[in-house]
Amino acid sequence: MRDAYEAFFRETAWGALYFVTAQDAPRSAGLSALRLQAVLRFWEPLQSVRYLFKTLGPALTLDELMVASCGWAMDAWCPVGETPVRTRLKTAAERMARATREDSLEAILRQMPRALAYARDLKHRAVVADPSFQRERLAALEPSAFERVSGACTADLLEKLYDWEHELGLQ
Repeated sequence: MRDAYEAFFRETAWGALYFVTAQDAPRSAGLSALRLQAVLRFWEPLQSVRYLFKTLGPALTLDELMVASCGWAMDAWCPVGETPVRTRLKTAAERMARATREDSLEAILRQMPRALAYARDLKHRAVVADPSFQRERLAALEPSAFERVSGACTADLLEKLYDWEHELGLQ
């Protein structure tokens, strides 16, 4: 039911915006692509207003909102410099939509340093920060578990880092 509910509301501008900025995890590459594509369909009308996001700071433009809420997607799936936000989101959505497991693995590994920057109190930081350790652990994930993190969202990867930290502490 939840998937049908989301699919229905992504067909409206405000529903698309809600689900692309929602902090519900996990975010697979496929679901993230659908959410980004929905916002891109409504880009022009959504540009006409300003947005408050997370804090009581200044109102944001649509570009600023997308960087604040979906910067992880652009960094992981379209790691290119000074191109327009809309273009980067479109490229990220296209790459996510057709991503293989190997494509997702590479995107995840690009995002791991960002996730590590948020990780606090890791006793085994050197181990979990090692790209070969990360690659090995990600490759060992069952398909459904991998799908849950395949979008390379920083929050989902941070959760994986803490899972691995916990596992290392038990050994």
